[in-house]
Amino acid sequence: MAEDKKLTCRDCNSPFVFTASEQDFYAEKGFTNEPGRCPECRAARKQNDNRGNNNRGGGRPQREMHAVTCSECGKETEVPFRPSGDRPVYCRDCFSQNNSRY
Repeated sequence: MAEDKKLTCRDCNSPFVFTASEQDFYAEKGFTNEPGRCPECRAARKQNDNRGNNNRGGGRPQREMHAVTCSECGKETEVPFRPSGDRPVYCRDCFSQNNSRY
């Protein structure tokens, strides 16, 4: 059985205990690395991740949208790319209809 380990948090530099039961849990889940953050910093980071404020690439940045007029129906819509003007641009409905033909 594992023994409690004293670790240092990489964020706040506070010491914390990685208990034997936590080590068993990590081993059971197949985790090979010890935690690098204390429970308080882990909870704070998790709360930030849930808000979409993470820096790990888990959350996508907001895409820049561009206003266009659909080439087929004339409806105003937005697309996630800057149209070049040399190809038609469709609203979601017309795009779906055009793609279902192929």
